[in-house]
Amino acid sequence: GKHRIVIPCLGHFREEYEKVSKLYMNNKIRTTKYTLLNFLPRNLFEQFHRVANLYFLFLVVLNWVPLVEAFQKEITMLPLVAVLTIIAVKDGLEDYSKYKMDKQINNLLTKVYSR
Repeated sequence: GKHRIVIPCLGHFREEYEKVSKLYMNNKIRTTKYTLLNFLPRNLFEQFHRVANLYFLFLVVLNWVPLVEAFQKEITMLPLVAVLTIIAVKDGLEDYSKYKMDKQINNLLTKVYSR
C-alpha cells in the first residue's frame, strides 16, 4: 500500500531534511496582504477603490486647473493626504501583526504520531 516518510528538521536529520524539502512545496501559513515591495502601490490601489477617496482626488485634480481653482492647491490636498496616510499606517500595523502571528504559528513544534 501507500506509505509516508516523515523527516524531522531538527538535530542530525537537518541535512537530509534540507535535501528532501527542496522537492516539495512548504506548508507555511501566510495571511498577510502586503510585502515591503508592494505595500505602497497595492495600498494606494485598494484605497482608491473607495468612492470618497476618488471624490477627494477629483477635487485635488480639479483645483490644479487655473480656471476652476477655488483654494490653494496645497490646502485641497491636505484632507486626501491625511486620510491616505492614516489608513496606510493602520493597514501596515494590521498586516505587521498578522506577519508576527504567522511567524509564531509557523515556528511551532509539532508532533507526528504513527502506528
